[in-house]
Amino acid sequence: MSIFSGIWIPLITPFAGGAVDHDALRALVGGYVKAGVSGFVALGTTGEPAALDDAEQAAVLATVLAAAGDVPVIAGVSGNHAATLRERVARLNDEPVAGMLICAPYYIRPSQAGLVDHFASLADISRKPVVIYDIPARTGVRIETETLLTLAAHPRIEAVKDCAGLQDTTLTLILDGRLRVLAGDDANLFTTLCMGGAGAIAASAHVRTERFVALYRALAAGRLDEGRAIWHSLAPLVRAMFDEPNPGPVKSALAAQGVIGGGLRAPMTRASAALQQRLRELVAM
Repeated sequence: MSIFSGIWIPLITPFAGGAVDHDALRALVGGYVKAGVSGFVALGTTGEPAALDDAEQAAVLATVLAAAGDVPVIAGVSGNHAATLRERVARLNDEPVAGMLICAPYYIRPSQAGLVDHFASLADISRKPVVIYDIPARTGVRIETETLLTLAAHPRIEAVKDCAGLQDTTLTLILDGRLRVLAGDDANLFTTLCMGGAGAIAASAHVRTERFVALYRALAAGRLDEGRAIWHSLAPLVRAMFDEPNPGPVKSALAAQGVIGGGLRAPMTRASAALQQRLRELVAM
């Protein structure tokens, strides 16, 4: 049975005094384990990996793996230098990660044939399951439906983090059945689950995590009225979390709860004062 179901947290990287705050990271992971999440993504987009050097990335992954215990952790793989990406995948093969979340090479905007080669060549090297990360807003290229269906034939490509926002593609992948479809655009979480998606990798679930887990469990059990009511209660938070670039709002919401300091690394900036006030109100509800 695939591990790729339920609510997964794409973890932020907390900072204190400009350095990674490993104590805060440990505490966050421990709290989410208790809340019943199905897994974690370390060093995904929300974790600001582009702002971390190699040593910091390795230390973050080690902290998350140690704190997660038996809860699976997948590691983000991003970049546009093919040899470096191959080396990263090879190194991750020796880590106790449950899989790798791999995005299209940003800035390059390759053809669809180039995307097939990119993902397939990295999956060939990987000894761990691969989750395709389809996020055209950040990479500049959309992975077309036919390309995803082609990649679904690879024995190590098991799931897709679906951030393209195209319901036709989402439904096509769900009906095809070979890839586990995980909502990656939080605004589409409810719709994806109702269509038969396997779960979500949801940045918003850093806050009110138990409610996101309850939402998944209600819909997975067919309790639509319950799931709808939970979603309606979460929707204002989800909208606010993406009013400004991620992970600024997520960190502001967590800072409002007193669990992190809220710092980011340039060129990322904190949420605006108005949004911070809105988030303080939402997390207090």
